Amino acid sequence: MAEDVKPTRKNLMAIEDRIELSERGHDTLEQKRDGLIMEFMDILDQAQDVREDLNANYDVAQRKLNMARAMEGDVAVRGAAAALKEHPEITTQSKNIMGVVVPQIESSKVRKSLDERGYGLLGSSARIDEAADAYEELLETIILAAEVETAMKKMLKEIETTKRRVNALEFKLLPDLYENQEYIEQKLEEQEREEIFRMKKIKAKRKKPKRPSVRPNRRLRPRLPKKTWPSSASSSGSTTRRLSTAVLRLPADCYL
Repeated sequence: MAEDVKPTRKNLMAIEDRIELSERGHDTLEQKRDGLIMEFMDILDQAQDVREDLNANYDVAQRKLNMARAMEGDVAVRGAAAALKEHPEITTQSKNIMGVVVPQIESSKVRKSLDERGYGLLGSSARIDEAADAYEELLETIILAAEVETAMKKMLKEIETTKRRVNALEFKLLPDLYENQEYIEQKLEEQEREEIFRMKKIKAKRKKPKRPSVRPNRRLRPRLPKKTWPSSASSSGSTTRRLSTAVLRLPADCYL
C-alpha cells in the first residue's frame, strides 16, 4: 500500500533503485522465457518423433516375439532370454539448456552379436534372432524417449516458473512500486509547495514597514501646579508666629 510508505527522499531513491532492478529482471526473465519456449518446441518435435518410433518399434518387436513363440514355443523363447549373460548398462550425465539441468542418458551393450547373446546357434532359430534384434532396437528407443521426455518435462516446469515470475513482476510488483513512487513524489511536491508558501509569508512579514508608535504630546496637557507639603519643623515655626501675632492683637484689659 502506498499509505504505508513514508514520503521521504531516501525512500524515493530506494524505490527508484528497486524499479530499475525489477525492470532489468523483468526483461531478463522475458528473454529467458522466450528462449525456453524455443528450446521446448525443438524438444517437443523430437519427442513426438521418438514417440512415433517407439510405438512403431514396439509393434514390430511384439509381432516378431509372437511369431517366435508360435514357431519355436514359449520354452525356447524363455530359454534364449535367460541365456543372456551381459546386461545393458546405462550412464547418466547432465547438460544445461538455458539454465535448466536436463539428464543425458548414454547406453552401452544394448545391441549384441549372436555369440554375445548367450544361446547357441544350434539351439535357436532366425525367428528368435529377429525378436532379439527388434527388442534391442526397442530398448534403444526407450532410452532415447526417456531422455527426451524427461528434458521436456523439466523445460515445461521451468517455463511455467518463469512465466509466474514474469507475471508477478509485471502485474504485482512493478505496479505497486510505481504507485509508491507516484505517492511519494506527490507528497514531496506538496511539502515543497508548503515550504515555498511559508518562506514567502516570512519574507513578506520581514519586509512589511513598522508603524511609528504614537506618544502623547505633553504640551497639549495642562500642567498642574505641584503640591508642596511643609515639613514638620517649618509647620511648627509658622504656628508659633501666628500665635504670637494673635496675642499681640488682644486688648490690654485681657492681661489684667
